[in-house]
Amino acid sequence: MQEQDDLIARAQAWLAEDPDPETAGELARLIEKRDLDELADRFSGLLQFGTAGLRGELGAGPMRMNRNVVIRAAAGLAAHLKAQGHAGGLVVVGYDARYKSADFARDTAAVMTGAGLRAAVLPRPLPTPVLAFAIRHLGAVAGVEVTASHNPPRDNGYKVYLGDGSQIVSPADAEIAARIGAIGALADVPRPESGWEELGDEVLEAYLARTDAVLTPGSPRTVRTVYTAMHGVGKDVVTAAFARHGFPAPVLVAEQAEPDPAFPTVAFPNPEEPGAMDLSFATAARVNPDIVIANDPDADRCAVAVPDAASASGWRMLRGDEVGALLAAHLVAKGARGVFAESIVSSSLLGRIAEAAGVGYEETLTGFKWISRVEGLRYGYEEALGYCVDPEGVRDKDGVSAALLVAELASVLKEEGRTLTDLLDDLALAHGLHATDQLSVRVEDLSVIASAMAALRARPPVSLAGLPVVSAEDLNEGTASLPPTDGLRYYLDGAYKARVIVRPSGTEPKLKCYLEVVVPVADPADLTPARTRGQEVLDAIKKDLAQAAGI
Repeated sequence: MQEQDDLIARAQAWLAEDPDPETAGELARLIEKRDLDELADRFSGLLQFGTAGLRGELGAGPMRMNRNVVIRAAAGLAAHLKAQGHAGGLVVVGYDARYKSADFARDTAAVMTGAGLRAAVLPRPLPTPVLAFAIRHLGAVAGVEVTASHNPPRDNGYKVYLGDGSQIVSPADAEIAARIGAIGALADVPRPESGWEELGDEVLEAYLARTDAVLTPGSPRTVRTVYTAMHGVGKDVVTAAFARHGFPAPVLVAEQAEPDPAFPTVAFPNPEEPGAMDLSFATAARVNPDIVIANDPDADRCAVAVPDAASASGWRMLRGDEVGALLAAHLVAKGARGVFAESIVSSSLLGRIAEAAGVGYEETLTGFKWISRVEGLRYGYEEALGYCVDPEGVRDKDGVSAALLVAELASVLKEEGRTLTDLLDDLALAHGLHATDQLSVRVEDLSVIASAMAALRARPPVSLAGLPVVSAEDLNEGTASLPPTDGLRYYLDGAYKARVIVRPSGTEPKLKCYLEVVVPVADPADLTPARTRGQEVLDAIKKDLAQAAGI
């Protein structure tokens, strides 16, 4: 009974501070009903601030995304910036079109202003890469983007960038989290009603002007595209960028063109999820474009689909690894120099392309917070549809500039009577067929993930798909080139070389397993059987890995 009374008391104390009538009403109803299970879930701790900032389900209480949590996060960030010598510095705030995003952005600006920093808010919901660009363009000491990217409609998030335009990494995340934990009463956090700058379209115009750097002057611009914004904020910026550079106007997927936080046509607003591209392919069937391009809701990711007569829809989604290799090959052909970088879960094909081109190559931990920090970076990508094609402009993944570069490449190939698929064939012939796939398990109970990781650590597999495991690394211990992270990496050798990486997702309740097998290809006639064999091996690895992990 005492525990129950304490829980109710904590909920009542939170309610007394809640600045949002909507979440206050929600919490008041839970208290009135004495819904102890729900209250216990919401008051079991504080939503963890980490290298992804904050991300979680909207609702009342410290384990949800709400104005109370965001104000505390902003106050902790402000205290951190001042401790780092940035008092009076500029913090730029952007936001997407999700529920509460505009409120969270305004609260952040108010807290920064009240803390003696300067704040500037983007003029309306805009793609995350516009915020990442604005930090560097305006000389800010930090930036905040309110977004949950491609998470379900019930979620929102809070992504923090430092003054170089890169996302935070350790130890800054822990230092900010400690500052957040030290915040006392919400009433003690100054939040003036005004004093920050509301930016106009000049930053967006500067971002669009910067996209000139992505393309080669005079390159072909003929590709015909179907485009979906996936109910997010990409449409206006993408169509403006295509018009600016003389590409044919993309045909929009009308049902998904405008921002809608309910994401009514998709189960998950992520181009990788089953069914998310169905409306795009239906539109493509009507207008017969050369390619289909999709952004996720905050337009920092870019998905590409190509015609495929063997598919029921007539189209095939390219894997992020395939697009990553295509863009790398295109940049090499354009004479790009510098370092090409990718996360460890992405295909090793990038390393082969870089080696053949004589450019630098580096692997990092998962996430653009690591990729963007590679010294001398010229191009970075990771398999989850993220591409950094202009690191001097946007030091993060950018689904708009990536879409432009894909459109340029497709146009170049079109003028040669070739397609993106033809270029993928060329890369397979030159470097071997690098077939990749994922085993991704979404869970309700996070202990399932911990149990699977523990099982694999206790009993590492000795073979998968009949291929001997010749190396098993626990990435918790770090490597010569990588800091410690919660993950396992296996290298397989035998009839084929293969690699498996297992890790908990950093942003979703998922266990993710990244698989790659390399099948040698001697001539074009071998391509189709190589793809078939590659998928067979991947499927067998999935089956054996799931059994070993108990999932």
